[in-house]
Amino acid sequence: MAVSTIELGSGSARVSGANRGVAALDFILRLVAVVATLASAIAMGTTNESLPFFTQFIRFRAKYSDLPTFTFFVAANSIVCGYLILSLALSISHIMRGAAEKSRVVLIFFDAAMLALLTSAASAAAAIVYLAHKGNTRANWFAICQQFNSFCERISGSLIGSFAGIVVFILLILMSAVTLSRRT
Repeated sequence: MAVSTIELGSGSARVSGANRGVAALDFILRLVAVVATLASAIAMGTTNESLPFFTQFIRFRAKYSDLPTFTFFVAANSIVCGYLILSLALSISHIMRGAAEKSRVVLIFFDAAMLALLTSAASAAAAIVYLAHKGNTRANWFAICQQFNSFCERISGSLIGSFAGIVVFILLILMSAVTLSRRT
């Protein structure tokens, strides 16, 4: 592993190839999270299904916007995806110049906020998806997934992408924290 020394005023900071490797991994994970959250938002936002009832003129419809929880899910995934796209610039700057402690602290702070937003949206949507699959006989809510198969498959797949984004955020926060702790 190549280690170079950069002189900064009276002291010196060590920038190693390992730090650049971590910065490159950070960039790749952010790209993975962009794809996961964008795919989740698109999959949920384009989900709808109609079924005929008695005749073809009377139809039952299931659409994501019928439930405010799914609307929140789409909005949260879109916000997180936008943040991730903007944070790619900082991630690139970490690759170019290794010593960027202040920007790493900023990224940890905003990554934690976006993790909280994404977790709350995915958890709320998961509760509704569970009710769609299983129903709740005590509350007289019937499972709709026997009738709306395509709708339920898409919203379940959308949740998988969002939970993948959550895992990536946890990894990003841990990597940034370890990188910062090694520098002190």
